[in-house]
Amino acid sequence: MSKKIVDSVVKFADLDDQTKNLINEAVKVRKLAYCPYSNFQVGAAFRTPEGDIYTGCNVENAGFTPTQCAERTAMGKAVSEGDRKFTACAVAAFQKDSFTSPCGVCRQFMMEFADEDFPVYLVKDEPEINNVLCTSVFNLLPYGFKTFVEK
Repeated sequence: MSKKIVDSVVKFADLDDQTKNLINEAVKVRKLAYCPYSNFQVGAAFRTPEGDIYTGCNVENAGFTPTQCAERTAMGKAVSEGDRKFTACAVAAFQKDSFTSPCGVCRQFMMEFADEDFPVYLVKDEPEINNVLCTSVFNLLPYGFKTFVEK
């Protein structure tokens, strides 16, 4: 059983280099978002146990339903490359007065690949990153659907 992750807000400067790198990858890919309808750019980055990082940005569509969120884009890339386990995630977006967390669909999508809880770092991509909301997959979706297979 994994250790419970407690939600907290910390200074970016106080994070370890590996976490800063993950966050910077989410910030970088955010700028590639295709969002002509909402003008709301989101970037996500997921790290695997091997240290590989998969990134994704939101890709909108005029039909709205086929719009792809950043988190599902990144995880889909990982799965298509054979990776299905993750140790951390970072999501970068910008709302002046609050952190942007994954939508409900993305939370459930993340839960599908969370054999154990893992940290999720939410940042506002301002001129510079100041505060980081540290949470986790299980905290974001405490009663998510999960199928447990006997081994």
